[in-house]
Amino acid sequence: MSLKTAIVTGGNSGLGYATALKFCNAGYRTYVIGRNDEKTRNACSEMGTDAIPVVFDLDNLDAIPQLIADIAKESTTIDVLVNNAGINMKKEFTEVTDADFDKIIHTNVKSVFAISREVVKVMQNNGGGNIVNISSMAAQYGIPKVIAYTASKTAIEGMTRAMAVDLAQFNIRVNCIAPGFIETPMTAKALNSDQQRKDKVFSRTPMGKMGQPSDIADAVFYFAGNEAKFVTGVVMCVDGGNSIGF
Repeated sequence: MSLKTAIVTGGNSGLGYATALKFCNAGYRTYVIGRNDEKTRNACSEMGTDAIPVVFDLDNLDAIPQLIADIAKESTTIDVLVNNAGINMKKEFTEVTDADFDKIIHTNVKSVFAISREVVKVMQNNGGGNIVNISSMAAQYGIPKVIAYTASKTAIEGMTRAMAVDLAQFNIRVNCIAPGFIETPMTAKALNSDQQRKDKVFSRTPMGKMGQPSDIADAVFYFAGNEAKFVTGVVMCVDGGNSIGF
């Protein structure tokens, strides 16, 4: 069995997949949480024997304590939690219903809190650990038609700072990454159908290109490792300069 254990939510595709793969390649026993059974199992079989599929819907808050208890029992430690899972919704401001807003907040904020709380209980008993939250450019500046998503990711950045302060006494560090525009099927679909938006993305990114999922994985791995042992409560943009571009 591997010496260290990581949990990556939403780890069966995109940024989560790249992150889970990075931990697997570094010898971490990596629990990959995803909603889709086939997708999650296939992703783990590609990653190798250190990837363990966990088919679970994080919207089921009541079942999260048992989920984490089961993982902790099996692996004895949880060294790293990467809160990557999240959903988005593009809608005109006035068309967003209360139910729409609640759904985004439930998945992107409440489930992150619930799983973090349960993992922290395990980390406290084990003498420490690392939590890395995934935010978005939506929390750095205004993006049209994503009001609920923006609210959720801004909450994640605030929670990161509050968690870092609360948990430092237990040797638990909490940091956050705000990815810029990264080459994934989801991004390609969004930008290829909207040339104006695509041009805007590149014009305000000083490095003039999109990032790779591995760029996010590398940043997560840095925060989770000993090289960042005196770093907590930080929100790091990994965006080719997009957040400061003009």
